[in-house]
Amino acid sequence: MNIHEKFMLEALKEAKKAYKKMEVPVGAVAVLDGKIIARAHNNRETKQKFSGHAEFIVMEKASKKVQSWRLSEVSIYVTLEPCLMCAGALIQSRVKALYYGSKDLKSGSIDSIINLQELPYNHKIEYESGILAEESTELLKRFFRELRENKK
Repeated sequence: MNIHEKFMLEALKEAKKAYKKMEVPVGAVAVLDGKIIARAHNNRETKQKFSGHAEFIVMEKASKKVQSWRLSEVSIYVTLEPCLMCAGALIQSRVKALYYGSKDLKSGSIDSIINLQELPYNHKIEYESGILAEESTELLKRFFRELRENKK
Protein backbone atom coordinates (compact mmCIF):
# COMPACT_ATOMS: atom_id res chain seq x y z
CA MET A 1 0.00 0.00 0.00
CA ASN A 2 1.39 3.39 -0.96
CA ILE A 3 1.04 6.63 1.00
CA HIS A 4 -1.83 7.90 -1.17
CA GLU A 5 -3.83 4.73 -0.58
CA LYS A 6 -3.17 5.01 3.15
CA PHE A 7 -4.66 8.50 3.31
CA MET A 8 -7.50 7.61 0.94
CA LEU A 9 -8.47 4.76 3.29
CA GLU A 10 -8.83 7.39 6.00
CA ALA A 11 -11.03 9.47 3.70
CA LEU A 12 -13.11 6.34 3.04
CA LYS A 13 -13.60 5.93 6.81
CA GLU A 14 -15.07 9.43 6.81
CA ALA A 15 -17.29 8.57 3.84
CA LYS A 16 -18.66 5.60 5.78
CA LYS A 17 -19.55 7.93 8.66
CA ALA A 18 -21.58 10.02 6.21
CA TYR A 19 -23.25 6.84 4.91
CA LYS A 20 -24.39 5.90 8.42
CA LYS A 21 -25.96 9.35 8.78
CA MET A 22 -27.80 8.99 5.44
CA GLU A 23 -25.55 11.61 3.88
CA VAL A 24 -23.99 11.11 0.45
CA PRO A 25 -20.91 9.06 1.39
CA VAL A 26 -18.02 11.35 0.63
CA GLY A 27 -15.10 11.75 3.02
CA ALA A 28 -11.95 13.82 3.09
CA VAL A 29 -8.74 14.29 5.03
CA ALA A 30 -6.19 17.11 4.99
CA VAL A 31 -2.53 16.15 5.24
CA LEU A 32 0.43 18.31 6.24
CA ASP A 33 3.98 16.98 6.58
CA GLY A 34 2.76 13.39 6.25
CA LYS A 35 0.18 13.71 9.06
CA ILE A 36 -3.58 14.09 9.00
CA ILE A 37 -4.51 17.49 10.41
CA ALA A 38 -8.25 17.45 9.65
CA ARG A 39 -11.02 15.00 8.78
CA ALA A 40 -14.54 15.55 7.47
CA HIS A 41 -17.48 13.96 5.72
CA ASN A 42 -20.55 15.31 3.96
CA ASN A 43 -23.15 16.88 6.24
CA ARG A 44 -25.35 18.89 3.87
CA GLU A 45 -28.56 17.18 4.93
CA THR A 46 -27.75 17.03 8.64
CA LYS A 47 -26.70 20.69 8.87
CA GLN A 48 -28.82 21.97 5.96
CA LYS A 49 -25.81 23.86 4.60
CA PHE A 50 -24.94 24.11 0.92
CA SER A 51 -21.27 24.13 1.91
CA GLY A 52 -21.57 20.79 3.72
CA HIS A 53 -19.27 18.99 1.28
CA ALA A 54 -16.48 16.91 2.82
CA GLU A 55 -13.63 18.72 1.07
CA PHE A 56 -15.04 22.17 1.88
CA ILE A 57 -15.37 21.27 5.57
CA VAL A 58 -11.92 19.69 5.73
CA MET A 59 -10.39 22.85 4.23
CA GLU A 60 -12.11 24.99 6.86
CA LYS A 61 -10.78 22.72 9.62
CA ALA A 62 -7.29 22.68 8.11
CA SER A 63 -7.29 26.50 7.91
CA LYS A 64 -8.03 26.67 11.62
CA LYS A 65 -5.25 24.18 12.33
CA VAL A 66 -2.59 26.06 10.33
CA GLN A 67 -4.07 29.44 11.33
CA SER A 68 -4.18 30.68 7.76
CA TRP A 69 -6.52 30.65 4.81
CA ARG A 70 -3.53 29.69 2.67
CA LEU A 71 -3.19 25.91 2.54
CA SER A 72 -0.16 25.93 0.28
CA GLU A 73 1.56 23.05 2.10
CA VAL A 74 -1.61 20.97 2.60
CA SER A 75 -2.79 18.04 0.48
CA ILE A 76 -6.45 17.06 0.36
CA TYR A 77 -7.64 13.48 -0.10
CA VAL A 78 -11.31 13.10 -1.01
CA THR A 79 -13.26 10.07 -2.16
CA LEU A 80 -15.13 11.86 -4.97
CA GLU A 81 -13.99 14.40 -7.55
CA PRO A 82 -14.80 17.91 -6.29
CA CYS A 83 -17.71 19.91 -7.65
CA LEU A 84 -17.37 23.46 -9.01
CA MET A 85 -17.80 25.05 -5.56
CA CYS A 86 -15.19 22.84 -3.92
CA ALA A 87 -12.74 22.96 -6.83
CA GLY A 88 -12.93 26.75 -6.70
CA ALA A 89 -12.32 26.69 -2.94
CA LEU A 90 -9.31 24.41 -3.45
CA ILE A 91 -7.84 26.93 -5.90
CA GLN A 92 -8.70 29.94 -3.73
CA SER A 93 -7.15 28.36 -0.62
CA ARG A 94 -3.97 27.57 -2.59
CA VAL A 95 -4.08 23.86 -1.71
CA LYS A 96 -0.84 22.15 -2.67
CA ALA A 97 -2.28 18.88 -3.99
CA LEU A 98 -5.56 17.05 -4.45
CA TYR A 99 -5.96 13.27 -4.54
CA TYR A 100 -9.36 11.81 -5.23
CA GLY A 101 -11.01 8.46 -5.80
CA SER A 102 -14.06 8.40 -8.08
CA LYS A 103 -14.75 10.72 -10.97
CA ASP A 104 -18.03 12.61 -10.75
CA LEU A 105 -19.54 12.55 -14.23
CA LYS A 106 -22.44 14.80 -13.16
CA SER A 107 -20.63 17.66 -11.44
CA GLY A 108 -16.89 16.96 -11.29
CA SER A 109 -14.85 20.07 -11.94
CA ILE A 110 -11.29 18.73 -11.98
CA ASP A 111 -11.52 16.20 -14.85
CA SER A 112 -15.11 15.38 -15.75
CA ILE A 113 -17.45 18.26 -16.63
CA ILE A 114 -14.86 21.01 -16.61
CA ASN A 115 -11.25 21.26 -15.58
CA LEU A 116 -10.77 24.49 -13.66
CA GLN A 117 -7.05 23.92 -13.93
CA GLU A 118 -7.28 24.82 -17.61
CA LEU A 119 -8.52 28.32 -16.84
CA PRO A 120 -5.97 31.08 -16.24
CA TYR A 121 -6.17 31.19 -12.44
CA ASN A 122 -3.05 32.26 -10.58
CA HIS A 123 -2.78 28.95 -8.72
CA LYS A 124 -2.59 25.42 -10.07
CA ILE A 125 -3.18 22.36 -7.92
CA GLU A 126 -1.23 19.17 -8.38
CA TYR A 127 -3.80 16.40 -8.64
CA GLU A 128 -4.20 12.68 -9.15
CA SER A 129 -7.41 10.74 -9.61
CA GLY A 130 -8.41 7.10 -9.34
CA ILE A 131 -6.93 6.36 -5.92
CA LEU A 132 -9.07 3.53 -4.48
CA ALA A 133 -11.71 4.58 -7.01
CA GLU A 134 -13.38 1.17 -6.99
CA GLU A 135 -14.01 1.33 -3.24
CA SER A 136 -15.31 4.91 -3.43
CA THR A 137 -17.56 4.15 -6.39
CA GLU A 138 -19.01 1.01 -4.80
CA LEU A 139 -19.88 2.88 -1.60
CA LEU A 140 -21.67 5.59 -3.58
CA LYS A 141 -23.54 3.07 -5.75
CA ARG A 142 -24.68 1.09 -2.71
CA PHE A 143 -25.87 4.28 -0.97
CA PHE A 144 -27.98 5.45 -3.92
CA ARG A 145 -29.30 1.94 -4.59
CA GLU A 146 -30.49 1.67 -0.98
CA LEU A 147 -31.94 5.16 -1.13
CA ARG A 148 -34.01 4.25 -4.21
CA GLU A 149 -35.13 0.96 -2.66
CA ASN A 150 -36.26 2.69 0.53
CA LYS A 151 -38.38 5.16 -1.45
CA LYS A 152 -40.40 2.35 -3.03
